[in-house]
Amino acid sequence: MRSTILSSWQRCQLLGLSPDQAELPFRHDFEPDGRLVRAAEPVLDRLEHRFAGSRMNVALADAEGTVLQRRFGKVSMASSLPAIQTVPGFVFAEQFGGTNGIGLALAERRLCHVYGAEHFAERSQASACVAIPVRDLLSGRIEGVLCFGFPRTDADPALDAVICRAAAAIERRMLEQSSARERSLLRAYLDSGRRSRTGAVAGNGRLMGVDELSRSGLDQSDQMMLTEKATDLISSAQWAAVEVVLSRGRRITLLSRPVTSASGVEGIVIEAVLHNGPQQLVAAGRVDEAPGLATHSAVHTTAHTAPATAPPLGHLPGTGPSATRPGTPGTPGTPGGTLGDPAPGLLLVGEPGVGRYAVAARGRLELLSEASTRIGTTLDVSRTARELAEMAVPRLADFVTIDLSEAVLRGDEPDDPGSDLYRTVVHGIHDDYPFYPVGERLDLRSTTPQLRCLASGQAVLEPDLRAAAGWRSQDPERTGRLLAHNVHSLITAPLLARGVVLGIASFYRSQDPAPFGDDDRSLAQELATRAAICIDNARRYTREHAMVLALQRSLLPRGLPELSAVEVAHRYLPAESGVGGDWFDVIPLSGTRVALVVGDVVGHGLHAAATMGRLRTAVHNFSELDLAPDEVLTHLDNLVGRLDREEDGEGPASATGIIGATCVYAVYDPTTQRCSVARAGHPPPAVVHPDGTVTFPELPAGPPLGLGGLPFETAELHLPDDSRLVLYSDGLIEDRHRDVDTALDQLRGALAHPDRSPEATCDAVLATVVPGHLVDDVTLLVARTRALHPGRIAGWDLPADPARVCEVRAAAIRKLGEWGLEEVSFAVELLLSELVTNAIRYGAEPIRVRLIHDRTLICEVHDASSTVPHLRRAASTDEGGRGLFLVAQLAQSWGTRYTAGGKVIWAECALEGPVHLPGVLADCPEETPGAG
Repeated sequence: MRSTILSSWQRCQLLGLSPDQAELPFRHDFEPDGRLVRAAEPVLDRLEHRFAGSRMNVALADAEGTVLQRRFGKVSMASSLPAIQTVPGFVFAEQFGGTNGIGLALAERRLCHVYGAEHFAERSQASACVAIPVRDLLSGRIEGVLCFGFPRTDADPALDAVICRAAAAIERRMLEQSSARERSLLRAYLDSGRRSRTGAVAGNGRLMGVDELSRSGLDQSDQMMLTEKATDLISSAQWAAVEVVLSRGRRITLLSRPVTSASGVEGIVIEAVLHNGPQQLVAAGRVDEAPGLATHSAVHTTAHTAPATAPPLGHLPGTGPSATRPGTPGTPGTPGGTLGDPAPGLLLVGEPGVGRYAVAARGRLELLSEASTRIGTTLDVSRTARELAEMAVPRLADFVTIDLSEAVLRGDEPDDPGSDLYRTVVHGIHDDYPFYPVGERLDLRSTTPQLRCLASGQAVLEPDLRAAAGWRSQDPERTGRLLAHNVHSLITAPLLARGVVLGIASFYRSQDPAPFGDDDRSLAQELATRAAICIDNARRYTREHAMVLALQRSLLPRGLPELSAVEVAHRYLPAESGVGGDWFDVIPLSGTRVALVVGDVVGHGLHAAATMGRLRTAVHNFSELDLAPDEVLTHLDNLVGRLDREEDGEGPASATGIIGATCVYAVYDPTTQRCSVARAGHPPPAVVHPDGTVTFPELPAGPPLGLGGLPFETAELHLPDDSRLVLYSDGLIEDRHRDVDTALDQLRGALAHPDRSPEATCDAVLATVVPGHLVDDVTLLVARTRALHPGRIAGWDLPADPARVCEVRAAAIRKLGEWGLEEVSFAVELLLSELVTNAIRYGAEPIRVRLIHDRTLICEVHDASSTVPHLRRAASTDEGGRGLFLVAQLAQSWGTRYTAGGKVIWAECALEGPVHLPGVLADCPEETPGAG
């Protein structure tokens, strides 16, 4: 793989992009008729005519990668291609679109090719493209990108020459829009024969253009230093040569020379000569893998700029067979060249006295432009504040402190930002300056510049801190130490967003002997305003995230019931980007059984959390009916389908989208050590056997909830005593930075320790398996099974003979005596009389009675009939209908559950104390205890 493509792929992976990524962002605020488009339109018209009938797609993008215009060789392509390849406004910068022609040309700053599978996004791998930056010849800045897209099979080396000539034509048209003074100075410089005058000065160095300097490994501080030195030379208005020592021992000589235009405009040109430069510098005329094609020559200027009307471009330059890119060797007119052919080596052109202000203004604009991309990269309040400080040091200030209201740090809107400020950021060129430390609460006096800027809503400038009495009176000892460290000038700016004051940003200067000025104050105000919007966005996100998290935690179980069947531990971790819809539950069922549930609602935010709450409530309701796991999931599936139809009914205004969810539902019975499991699109549970063996049972997957019409299946597992059933959400094992099989192996290793308690098992799983950055919620539920001892279970089979009821009652009383439960024997005798009599009278054989001694005493009567008894209040003249009323009064709870062979009527008696019967019997005077 070519080095440029490999480097781009690595950058894409560090950005967290994936080849199957979502659609590109779309901008509505791009300029469809700006300076670049006006200069390019005639050239694009020529290209459209040249490629008529071909499968060529010509795109013009701005310096941010936003496509401004599209032209097609075939008109029909506009309707056959997807929107991202036809509609202007989509952003193809590398951080969004991965490796592509436009993004790569902006990143590499030169002619680039991307063929087929070299595209990072899978959707683009059927095509090829060639792209080249379009520069402003006076400033050297990249203004846009010209890109040709075509099928891989239509690649042609001649396209390189065509796109270079087209880009040069656009650049010349932009140059013609510059002011007459700039062009006259540039013409005077070109006519002076630069090469013959300066070649001897270079010695063992070589002349370099500013574009080569930016690609030669010079960091931003080096380039800023060169610009500042060049500005000083322009201001001197004389011949001079200054050697500048840069980082890593590199040296560059700046040469200044006066020029005068034909109209009498006097100016200074600055040229750069690199000494002992690194060998990897790109030589003039080298472009990517296309030898023989020259790069753009770059020129910076500090002269005033005023729009000038440019003559129309009647044809695409260089269409003849011997044409070359203007400004390259062999172009007619060199060394003098033409107005559009500035030679490499020119760094700055400007007028004395104007250069310093122009470069400073351009530096401020560049700082603000860069701040828009570097501030607000996260939705973390403290991190966003630090990005403001990092942006300002050292280009504006030597030290920056940021103080935010405590309410802002929590995500709330501050009531009185001047009274609860906390030091949030201290950043500067050194770490040993005596500013208030991070985390300290500030009690500021009203005379300080900080509170004055809050009161006025505008930045406050203190050019000389020694004379700033209000600032010094705040803390004389600390301010004295700052003055001793040569901190001499201050700008304080309020962090004001949407009418809400969030805090204060303070900019200090110490190394630069010049104090801050009004221009610096305006720049600090603008930086603070832009940063305040980002901080407020982060504050709002923090508040919403806290609200959703609080809602979700309130909807999750606050405590798990104590059960004899299982020992349970759980963990829930919300995603970093937003709270999702994960939930879990442990639901006691009749007959000492327990239901274990883990579910996941698709999406994040308030809607997902609210939907989760509805589904969890529904699971509780369905569990009360003692339904089988597959039936519970069927009812949930119908519920999610109804919720979907409700969302569709809200019309276009609804932004919540379609609901989707997954779920796994398991029922464990400690009397049989059997576990019934069904799942709906959810990862299968893990089973840890008593010997430490970990398995992932092959269970029927089932469709996700909400699809409707598809069946679910229940599988049976045997879980011996001291086994572990582990349920989890997909956020635990699914991560784009690792394979699912790898995550399952990690989970298997963390679970393969049967001696750990459920709590210790949860901790081990989180430490081993959970990814470093949670893009989805993680829910974990670990249940250690316990088998109910056979001695605590008693059962009897009996025929449908009313005469045998007394035998069952007698046997039950004897068993209660063995268990030491004589205090409940009378109530149990009544319950069994009613339940068994009803089974004989209305049910069918076989009939079986079972007593379970657990935390309560459970009486169960099974028969083969599916007829369900109903509780009702009998009238005084009714001969029957009081049996179930009596059961309901005697039992702590009672109910019915269906089985494969009929039904079970069950009742639970509390063991805390005796049952008081007088009131119960008074409600049913026509019945007598023990009546069959």
